[in-house]
Amino acid sequence: MKTLRKEADSSSRGRNQALLWVLLLSVPIVLMVFDLTTGSVHISFSKLWGIITGKGDGETMLIVAKFRYPRVFTALLAGISLSVAGLIMQTVFRNPLAGPYVLGISSGASLGVALLVLGLSGRWAVHGVEALAAVPVAAAAVAGAMAVLLLIMVVATRIRDIMTLLILGIMFGSAVSALVTVLQYFSNETMLKIYVIWTMGSLSHVTGHELYLLLGMTLAGMTAAFAMTKQLNTLMMGEVFAASVGMRMRRVRLFLFGITGLLAGSVTAFCGPVGFVGIVAPHLARMVLGTSNIRQVLPATVLTGASLLLLGDLLAHLPGEGSVLPINAVTALLGIPLIIWMILRKHHLSTLI
Repeated sequence: MKTLRKEADSSSRGRNQALLWVLLLSVPIVLMVFDLTTGSVHISFSKLWGIITGKGDGETMLIVAKFRYPRVFTALLAGISLSVAGLIMQTVFRNPLAGPYVLGISSGASLGVALLVLGLSGRWAVHGVEALAAVPVAAAAVAGAMAVLLLIMVVATRIRDIMTLLILGIMFGSAVSALVTVLQYFSNETMLKIYVIWTMGSLSHVTGHELYLLLGMTLAGMTAAFAMTKQLNTLMMGEVFAASVGMRMRRVRLFLFGITGLLAGSVTAFCGPVGFVGIVAPHLARMVLGTSNIRQVLPATVLTGASLLLLGDLLAHLPGEGSVLPINAVTALLGIPLIIWMILRKHHLSTLI
């Protein structure tokens, strides 16, 4: 009798897990469809289906192919990259509020762009936006992010304590932000406006070769992260335990920092600083699955992060009539209430136990 009950419970848990994975897979697909129909020009579901099957009219097909597809796939890739980077940082630092920018990567990217845009303002102010194409801005952001990450890696080879490294990362980020503030103070109005707009974030400027480059970086970072699931699971038990089972802590730590820099740096380079997705997505994945096992949480985080940023992009385009809200503001308004709710929920559950 007990054996039958155990088999029934196991079967029930298996069905529930299958339903959860179907839900996690379905949400980003549904959001992608809705996101493709939303914008300054509304496209009905029937027209969208006609475009997918190759039977749409020329104007609508042009709008979707040139503007909607790149924007939606950028949101998908950026959401995946930020969420995976966030999961890695939360696991390495064993801190639930650690995100992809905890090591100052975002600040470094901002400094790179600030040096390009604000540092050259006296010479390039007349040319405005035309003088600063997306590729130079992205290259400057990547260079700035990697410079800060390299500094952190050098420090990481000398410091064993992970919390000290976390504090130093925050201090480096603050120092870099201070340098950006100085550059803003001495900049002229034209270039300052360009820089401020970049800091608001946008998913609409990634097209053509840039989208392929972002895809390549995302796939490379994801592949490396999935290859490190065993090490990430071990790190969840603490660095002392990880070292006791033979893990080479410095090498693993540097490799994980490199993955985070690649994923978060590429998104910041092409889309600007997009916050809160990397913090919220891993928590939602753990909550939905009811486990902390990285082998399950990592793919769930990928799907959750994609869903969050697709939802953010959808909300950013709801005003219509050509108006688009800054994606960084939308993700903050979406992410902060979720973080507060999760903290209150966890506190409530802990008081009941």
